[in-house]
Amino acid sequence: MHRSIATVSLSGTLRQKLEAVSAAGFDGIELFEADFVNFKGSAAELRRIASDLGLSIDLYQPFRDFEGMPEAQFRRSLERAERKFDLMEAMGAPLMLCCSNTSPLSVNDPALAAAQLHELAERAARRNLRVGFEALAWGRHTSLYGQAWNIVKQAGHPHLGLILDSFHTLSLKDDATGIAAIPGDKIFFLQMADAPLLSMDVLQWARHHRSFPGQGDFDVIGFFEQVLRAGYTGPLSLEIFNDLFRETPNRRTAVDAMRSLLYLESEARQRLASSADVPALKPQVELFSPPPVPALSGLSFIEFAADEASASTLGALLEQLGFRRVGRHRSKAVALYRQGGINLIVNAQPDSFARSRFEAHGTSVCALGVRCADPQAAVERATAMRSQRHDSPVGPNELRVPAIVAPGGNLIHFVPEALGTNGPYEADFILEQDAAADVRGAGLAQVDHVAFGLALDQLDTWVLFTRAVLGLEPGESLELADPFGLIRSRGVANADRSVRLVLNVSLSQRTRTARTLSLTGGGAVHHIALRCDDIFESVARLRAAGTRFVPISDNYYDDLATRIDLDPALLAKLRAAGVLFDRSPAGDYLHIYTENIEGGLFFELAQRTAGYDAYGALNAPARMASQAQQ
Repeated sequence: MHRSIATVSLSGTLRQKLEAVSAAGFDGIELFEADFVNFKGSAAELRRIASDLGLSIDLYQPFRDFEGMPEAQFRRSLERAERKFDLMEAMGAPLMLCCSNTSPLSVNDPALAAAQLHELAERAARRNLRVGFEALAWGRHTSLYGQAWNIVKQAGHPHLGLILDSFHTLSLKDDATGIAAIPGDKIFFLQMADAPLLSMDVLQWARHHRSFPGQGDFDVIGFFEQVLRAGYTGPLSLEIFNDLFRETPNRRTAVDAMRSLLYLESEARQRLASSADVPALKPQVELFSPPPVPALSGLSFIEFAADEASASTLGALLEQLGFRRVGRHRSKAVALYRQGGINLIVNAQPDSFARSRFEAHGTSVCALGVRCADPQAAVERATAMRSQRHDSPVGPNELRVPAIVAPGGNLIHFVPEALGTNGPYEADFILEQDAAADVRGAGLAQVDHVAFGLALDQLDTWVLFTRAVLGLEPGESLELADPFGLIRSRGVANADRSVRLVLNVSLSQRTRTARTLSLTGGGAVHHIALRCDDIFESVARLRAAGTRFVPISDNYYDDLATRIDLDPALLAKLRAAGVLFDRSPAGDYLHIYTENIEGGLFFELAQRTAGYDAYGALNAPARMASQAQQ
């Protein structure tokens, strides 16, 4: 498809926006009028700049408060339109967006609106231009696409068509299935926007909280599917009003934007291919078709970056947690620690990309290894979705494990599932003779989840990345109370929950999460949750070995007894061990946190029972308050 984006979606000057859009691979732009008004150059100069960057100017917008107006205002608006048409001719923009009227002077008369739009289209036709009519969700008389389409039909002019915007339809919970019945050639333009589900005024929602497809909670794929069913063949565009996007570096935003359209196209193509219609519907435009979502089956390893001194300190801590050093790398200053099915790698190699990227921030997680059925296809999908491939240097007889660079610089390695639980270790490490023996240590069996602390402007980027590249699906977005502000948290996981990540951002600069971000350069792994089968036994072993856990107030346990119907004996065990507790209809979650190590990183021990599928978020304030009081 021809892919476009509204200039209002990015930060920067108009020229900087065009350069970012071109670099991300877009074909065209929607020119937002304010960007041109403040541009130091003529419409002809803008046309040349865009052309030099390989971009078309697909749409000029917005033209406001036109239809359904008294005669005097209508005549003035026609003259206003002629001046816009002059600009459009000079800059080579073939289509003007006319949004539904919000003026208190407008009248609720669809026939009058149709007649006035017919006259506007007639004037556009004299210049071989077109007009698209869009229903604003807060339009005074026209807020639904069906109302706008009825007016366009009544106007009956070939140079007047419909413009559809997913936000305006989905924010009002309007039924999008009727779009499929609209003739595709009368849909002149398609704008896509996602958004989180919020309870607020729709105008404020629209102007501050839109997001790219795949970052929010709307069924944008279903909406796009209905447009394709109508036979639409025009541009696929993004119009995003978002306060964070207006301050985020526009190159990163533009990459996210392109990734979102590729994800949208690929998902819609799959829906149409698997449709219940017989035969399966084939869209009239070519949709992006990447390699399939990778089949992930768990975390193979977690790699830490550390200097020589930190590596020694971290190694001692891991051994205190019940891990055993079972091998050293054949050609690098890298050690392998193991317990149960958990493999932790400590990288102290000075010239390592992974270590050098993070070494200024103390001990940090620099890479994750995920088990994957087809690593090469996983990398090919990632690069198709605009992620960067990474090839680590390998020595003789060492295994090359495909990898990509995640947002913020962490590496994600795709470890061949066929290698089994030993992964790449037999090839790359000199293992101790009994390395294959079960290291039970403190009873920690596997990685439950990895939690990231991110800068506020990285959350949407990570949600889209994990969804489009890794095939993880986001859960509910939660706000957690730190003593010095709010933390927004969202889990993402694959279908069988073998890979779970938790994404945390701070809405305040004073929280512990925010302070950790200042140490880690803007975003890194926040903590690692390790699963065990008997948390009380594991905690007892670790306390005996000297592990220090975050102390929990006795008041927490008094309150817990009022919130959850617990056996008194279990409550006593929780209190004595310092273990936190959460219950869902599906099961229970017991967990405890270690004190911080260098860089603000810490560990969590977790025990899930039955089908518990969350992360104990209700207990996060108890942990954060305790850490603040230490």
